[in-house]
Amino acid sequence: MFLSYCGLDFTTINCLFSVQMYLVIFPEGTRYNPELQKIINDSQDFAAKEGLAVLKHVLTPRMKASHVAIETMKEHLDAVYDITVAYEGTLTADGQRHPAPTMPEFLCQECPRVHIHFSRLNMREIPAEPVFFRRWLHERFEIKDKLLTTFYDPEDPEKKGRFPGESQTSNLSLTKTLPSLLILGGLTLPMLFTESGRKLYLNTWLYGTLIGWVWVSVSP
Repeated sequence: MFLSYCGLDFTTINCLFSVQMYLVIFPEGTRYNPELQKIINDSQDFAAKEGLAVLKHVLTPRMKASHVAIETMKEHLDAVYDITVAYEGTLTADGQRHPAPTMPEFLCQECPRVHIHFSRLNMREIPAEPVFFRRWLHERFEIKDKLLTTFYDPEDPEKKGRFPGESQTSNLSLTKTLPSLLILGGLTLPMLFTESGRKLYLNTWLYGTLIGWVWVSVSP
């Protein structure tokens, strides 16, 4: 399990226990964006009001969804993976952060590398009581904040742009990306070359989204 809010009700989750799965949770509830200063200020004000450490590079986490998910699935989990992501090329010359790159920006190499820090947390380390779980979750985000401070604004300039500890480089080679591109292109391009295909593509996207939204809204 990974520490994104997942739109699955717990009946669905219980049905999925018979198969291997990942549940990804973003406890912040929304992406950190340095341009949305009001959201950052509100998050920091809430932490200060609750007597929690004020975080600089991440938002104050919300514990309810994470706690319910972990408690519901704890008999089927052996660990939670705490993942922290940082992006190269998102600092200005004066040290100010840009928002995380969009997919087109990433594909155009405006972000040359993505740095990912993993921590494996044994289920025995995670408290069950909501009060203690909340404190534990915030402490995990304090660790994230320190990691990102080291990445973006370290005391030693030589350490800027990388997480502490040993690292392993994983390149996205052509052999990893070309098959997906060919399959996606092979399925999509023929439709876009004809008027009927374009209509089918648009209707599938439009009505598929609408039907999915209705299904999620009305399903028990």
